[in-house]
Amino acid sequence: ALLGTGLCHVGAQAECFGQDARTSPPVAVFNWSAQLVEETYTNITQKCWEYFVDLMRNVTTSELCEWKVISRPYSLLQACLEDWADQLCYGYPNALAEQYIFQSHHRYFHNCTLEHRVYFDPPEDVLLAMIIAPICLIPFLVTLVIWRSKDGKAQP
Repeated sequence: ALLGTGLCHVGAQAECFGQDARTSPPVAVFNWSAQLVEETYTNITQKCWEYFVDLMRNVTTSELCEWKVISRPYSLLQACLEDWADQLCYGYPNALAEQYIFQSHHRYFHNCTLEHRVYFDPPEDVLLAMIIAPICLIPFLVTLVIWRSKDGKAQP
């Protein structure tokens, strides 16, 4: 029922348009105070969170780290937070949306580890040695080739 209301707060430079701008001509909507927009977004994001928690009740503990299982609820949470921020011209990402995303990770996914080994860059001193060694070797090899070619004798 709340979808498509497209509310903007007072003082916004750009006007917000309804969600169905693809199918119908855009129509500017009501201007609300920033406090009312924030309060509305806070209430709506709580509903997004409650819906996410309800979806996660169907996920077993052993499935919590399987992306195929949790991608739908997680994506719906993110979409809900982002879409309503857009609808209300609230700005996304925002602190409240980030709080819900962090809360989801803390509550459901904190024990998930990567199955595959993650490769990191070597320390700077090792990386520097790996870069400088071939560069220093090139002049030595060029000098060796020139020195050996001055001999004039054919090598078998």
